[in-house]
Amino acid sequence: MAGPTVVADPAAAESRGAEREWPSTGAAYWALTVIVLATFLTFFDAVTFGMLAERIKHDFGLTDSQLGFLAGPASIICYLFVGIPLARLADIYPRKYVLAGGAAVVGVIISLGGFAQTFVQFVGSRVFLAAGGSAHAPSSYSLLADAFPPKKLTRAFALLQFGFIGGTTLGPLIGGALVVMTANWEPAQLGPLTIRGWQWILMFMGLPGLLVGLLFLTVQEPVRLAPAADAPKVPQGAGLGRKILTFMGLDALRAINAKPRVYYPLFGALALSAVEVFGLQFWRVPFMIRTFGWNEQQIGAALGITVLAGSLSGLLLGSVLVEWLAKRHKDANVRAAAICFAGTTVSSIAAILMPTAWGSMILFGFSGMFGLAGAVPQNAAVQRVAPNDMRGQVTAFYLFMFTFFGAMGSFVVGRVQDVIIGDPTQLWKALLITACTLLPLATFLMIRAIKPYREEVERLEAAGL
Repeated sequence: MAGPTVVADPAAAESRGAEREWPSTGAAYWALTVIVLATFLTFFDAVTFGMLAERIKHDFGLTDSQLGFLAGPASIICYLFVGIPLARLADIYPRKYVLAGGAAVVGVIISLGGFAQTFVQFVGSRVFLAAGGSAHAPSSYSLLADAFPPKKLTRAFALLQFGFIGGTTLGPLIGGALVVMTANWEPAQLGPLTIRGWQWILMFMGLPGLLVGLLFLTVQEPVRLAPAADAPKVPQGAGLGRKILTFMGLDALRAINAKPRVYYPLFGALALSAVEVFGLQFWRVPFMIRTFGWNEQQIGAALGITVLAGSLSGLLLGSVLVEWLAKRHKDANVRAAAICFAGTTVSSIAAILMPTAWGSMILFGFSGMFGLAGAVPQNAAVQRVAPNDMRGQVTAFYLFMFTFFGAMGSFVVGRVQDVIIGDPTQLWKALLITACTLLPLATFLMIRAIKPYREEVERLEAAGL
């Protein structure tokens, strides 16, 4: 049911192996195009939701901790219990159907969030939103890894970042303008429901997800590589309990734990950086409002410029850096990510300390540049070493670190602000504390991952994989 597979040639290391059947160039790039559109909608929603932060806080009477919880932990409560099993579907069923269903569900749930009447209902919408979208990255990464040959995979992941660039660029521009436009709208009554002006933004923002779900049905499902001979397998005749454990990720965890020196530093670095990056991303708008007195439209326009410039520069920097390092090092992916982590650390801390609004915005752009430049080699690195028959779940666990700890970022900053700092006008101090604590540790772990990753790549090449 997962579609056709092709068996790897064990003699490939000596004979270079038989040519694997790859989709046509047109089919591969069409799949990438639809995935880019779905990724765009994901980040557009996240950024626009961040633009609504102060409005949501005011209308629902929230503390900074509650606001941080709504933006972060509320979105990942179901991820471990839903995201990992859905990623298993990407390993055993055609991935285009998993992606189609996820995109449609996300669109519906985003729209439903516009009808929320209480804080609890809003939390519920963010919970189910994350559950619906949790299969997107594992399924899309797995599909791309089977649609593009290894030498072109890094390029595909680089082009995938246009979804991120579009969402994070148009999100502030369009989202900021819409927030200001709807600010003075009188609440509307839809039966027993009171709809605030900004909630109309959410209602209409979910509709494109249904269209993207239909587009996924037109994607060609690529041929999968058959499992390696030594890959963990469910024992024949295994009971229902054992099969459920496999569906929940047991064998993928075994594969990860079998190579702790390779995976653990990568996972740890991603987790620590995600807390700070996502926390800073969410609180960036309140930071600019409270520190410099800008409104959402001013912030959105400035972010649109700096994010676009930083993202395009990051895409170029990441591609050039990886290709240059690849001529000299087999660990180019992780080595490039470590360099970019260092750049993100310096830029983020400096942005918070800038005495002017535009100074902060420009350095936020540099932080985004290094962040995007490092994202491409990170993703390619995991796809290179993950077992092909459980790539979806291994990727899901990797992205769980990104999603879970990233979602905790807004809450962590909110708690530091409420418990340690106290004064809402001094939000920059909370951001500085978390940045100075987490980003240097993340950079250190990524550096530690370089050697074991190189050794694993050399082992795979020797095995003809």
